[in-house]
Amino acid sequence: MTTITTDSGLQYEEITIGEGTEATGRGQTAVVHYTGWLEDGTKFDSSVDRNDPFSFPMACGYVIKGWDEGVVGMKVGGKRKLTVPSNLGYGENGAGGVIPPNATLIFEVELLEVSE
Repeated sequence: MTTITTDSGLQYEEITIGEGTEATGRGQTAVVHYTGWLEDGTKFDSSVDRNDPFSFPMACGYVIKGWDEGVVGMKVGGKRKLTVPSNLGYGENGAGGVIPPNATLIFEVELLEVSE
């Protein structure tokens, strides 16, 4: 797999390239399955484990910046590995006692649906 690094520092790898509707950003709602890990391999969250897909409005600050940027360009049925630097994640505050300050996060995200 080829790792792509964006101007913001986000890195992603295409695990599976989807063939459905493309996520373009603002005005769309994305439905995904995801699993998130810290760099040391500690899993901190997974919609897959809960069997509960996560829906969010794209490009409006509802999720971390790394997700807003990392899902754009995916097509339904696709799966990406996102490596999210802390400035595109939870930054110096961390989150919920689970994600430490300044943590780089690793996500595997599968795009299940996109709607306008």
